[in-house]
Amino acid sequence: MSTYINTEIKPFNATAYHNGKFVQVSDADLKGKWSVVFFYPADFTFVCPTELGDLADNYAEFKKLGVEIYSVSTDTHFTHKAWHDTSDTIQKIQYPMIGDPTGAITRNFGVMIEEAGLADRGTFVIDPQGIIQIVEINAGGIGRDALELLRKVKAAQYVASHPGEVCPAKWKEGDATLAPSLDLVGKI
Repeated sequence: MSTYINTEIKPFNATAYHNGKFVQVSDADLKGKWSVVFFYPADFTFVCPTELGDLADNYAEFKKLGVEIYSVSTDTHFTHKAWHDTSDTIQKIQYPMIGDPTGAITRNFGVMIEEAGLADRGTFVIDPQGIIQIVEINAGGIGRDALELLRKVKAAQYVASHPGEVCPAKWKEGDATLAPSLDLVGKI
């Protein structure tokens, strides 16, 4: 798998289920703000609703940071609506749920499981210029944590707004950062 870090997102157009409506979403919608594109294998499954529910429970915190979340699976937008209408967990979702039945978006991000026609558990944090800053891909049985994702988004935003500084391991908002220099080599 090639790296997607520091690459621009590829063009796409899709239909999403969002706040009771079908809406068009494209790569242009991700530009101008921070975005999280959150791929998952399929609606009406097991780990997926726990992850999407966790994001829904923390959505307000992402919005405070100016971040929009886009969930994506190879299901259709119609399937997203049906799942939203029948699941208490999924009914909490206020972010766009993108349908990718052709797999074009999933392939653009390199997370298509070709033999299954499903997406891997891929998470992409995209900056306002449309450049991918964070990539995380989990095996199908390993769910993700919205609070850890939130921490990573804060770190990416901090580094973007503070040139010359980097965030060390376990960095949390308000913690000290590092300013890489020759003087630090071998002293950390």
